[in-house]
Order: sequence, then C-alpha cells, then structure tokens
Amino acid sequence: MLKLTAKNRDIKQDLSEMRKAGELPAVFYGLNKKTTSISVSKIEFKKVWQQAGESSAVKISTPEGDVDVLIHDVQVDPVTDDPIHADFLVIDMNKKITVNIPLEFEGISEAVKSGSGTLVKVLHEVEVEALPKDLPHNIVVDISKLATLDDQILISDLKAPAGVTILAEADEVVASIAEQKEEVEEVAAPVDLSAIEVEKKGKKEEEAAPAE
Repeated sequence: MLKLTAKNRDIKQDLSEMRKAGELPAVFYGLNKKTTSISVSKIEFKKVWQQAGESSAVKISTPEGDVDVLIHDVQVDPVTDDPIHADFLVIDMNKKITVNIPLEFEGISEAVKSGSGTLVKVLHEVEVEALPKDLPHNIVVDISKLATLDDQILISDLKAPAGVTILAEADEVVASIAEQKEEVEEVAAPVDLSAIEVEKKGKKEEEAAPAE
C-alpha cells in the first residue's frame, strides 16, 4: 500500500508560508473520526496521487498512529495545476466500498485506423464495489474489438480484477464508432455583376430625379 507521513497542523498556521516550505495542507475525516488538520510533503503527495488517483487506498502515518484513506478531493492552483489542499477520506480496509474507477482505453481500432469512423468514448469511469485493497487504479478498455461501424463495447465486455464488482448495467455502452463524415466545402455562388450594375444605375437615377 502507498504511504504518506503527515504532521499535525495548527489551523492558525499561515498556509502560504507552509506551501512555500514544500508542505501541503490537508485534512482527513470519516469513519467516526473527527476532522483532523494535517500537512504532508507536496513532493511525496504528488507521487502518491499520480499512482493512487482517487481509487487506491493510502496509509497515512500520523503522530497518533496510522490511518487508511482514499484521496477524496484535491484543490489545485488554476495557473500551475499544483495541488494546494487535499482531503482524505478514512476507510475500513475490511469493508467493501463503492467508488468510481477511471477507464483507460488501449489498443487499435480497425475502424478508426481505416478512417471509416471515429472513436466515441461514452463512459470515462465506472462505479465499482470492492474491498479497498482490491481497488484498481483503472480498468482497461480494449478498443481493438471496434472493427466496424456496428461494433460496440459494453459493460459486460470489461474485465474487472478479482474481487471487484462493476455496478453499471451489463448492456450499457462504454465505447462505439461514429461514421466519419467528409466535410463538404461550400462553394460561393457566382456574383451577378449585371444585377449590381442595374441596381447602381437605378439608384443614381433616383438621386438625379427632381423632387416632386
């Protein structure tokens, strides 16, 4: 299991100074535990976040003991995309939980390769139930099955790891192929110069005509 070491954090601490020092302010809560303010190394957190996402269990070592959590929510800087705050949800490793697992599309679709169609990703994640230790980082979707415009990948086609139950309906569409349509370039209609000349001539005659 991935691990992080945390320090207790005084909520009165200057968060800007903390971040400058390389620490990420965070909290953990849930499972009858009070909301606890902590800080973790930003560098270490980014490494764990990249591997765990929001679906793999992480063990946080605190001065009071270890806590098993999921990365529940991460606030990021809108300019740098760096994390600026993290929420951890405390979990029981012996009880099944329900989470959304991202889908990772792999392989080569013959329909896409031939140019006859484009890949349509209907779902980007699926809801699953499992013990925290069995939760995968993602579920792979093999798009090589999509050879023609009529082919689809359904929930029933996905292969979940042992101990993981996908909760979506078996006949729900995960991915399909849409027909590739050629863009038709619009040709501008030829300009009728004679009509323009007549219009200009008529306008001049109107302007030259004496007022009644």
